Amino acid sequence: MSDRVTLKSVDVNFTLKDHIYEVLRSAILDMNIYSETTDLRLDERQMAEQLGISRTPIREALARLEQDGLVEIQPRKGVFVRRKTRDEVMEIIVVWAALESMAARLATTEASDAELRSLHTLADKHSQIDPTKDIEKYSQANIRFHQRILELSKCDALKATSDTLFMHMHAVRRRAIFEADRAAQSVKDHVEIVAALEARDAALAEQLVRDHSMRLRQHIKETWIDIEQPAASKAAQ
Repeated sequence: MSDRVTLKSVDVNFTLKDHIYEVLRSAILDMNIYSETTDLRLDERQMAEQLGISRTPIREALARLEQDGLVEIQPRKGVFVRRKTRDEVMEIIVVWAALESMAARLATTEASDAELRSLHTLADKHSQIDPTKDIEKYSQANIRFHQRILELSKCDALKATSDTLFMHMHAVRRRAIFEADRAAQSVKDHVEIVAALEARDAALAEQLVRDHSMRLRQHIKETWIDIEQPAASKAAQ
């Protein structure tokens, strides 16, 4: 988990615009954007130097990321990774709950037995050990578990719609999993979800996945204070 943006080197085989977008997007997703210590300002010149390219493709990628809601571009003031407000986060979770619960329902009829068994790799290990022993690894497994349910729906439109929300859910889950007993509850929920999916119980799988996300929403509603934008961004306004 990073407290500032860290970019990976550019591969030689790529379409520049798309590749730079993916590099920046990946770097932002690796940041702990809801930590008060994270530097959310993005320096175009510094990023261009790290990647060994001009600033033009950086600016084009940042414009796409602004459309995704991941960054905020303030003319003559700077570019900042954008935190969602608490109310925005809770709304995103509601939409995510609707999408993922439908994905779970579809997975009970569309996924093969082997594909459903793949969820055990992401759920079983942590059900037998304390997930807080290696919370960062569990955080990644948790995120991948939810992505996999969307994939098993076999509904491309549903998956594409959820991908945009996932960029925001990724950051929210990374923070929330460290709080209270969220990790232990998450492990328990995952085991129950996998069992319902393998039993091909569409109604139960849908309900369990929806309830799982809505518990996250309730946790945020009760424990998170309103989320502020970075101090540098606020000062520039």
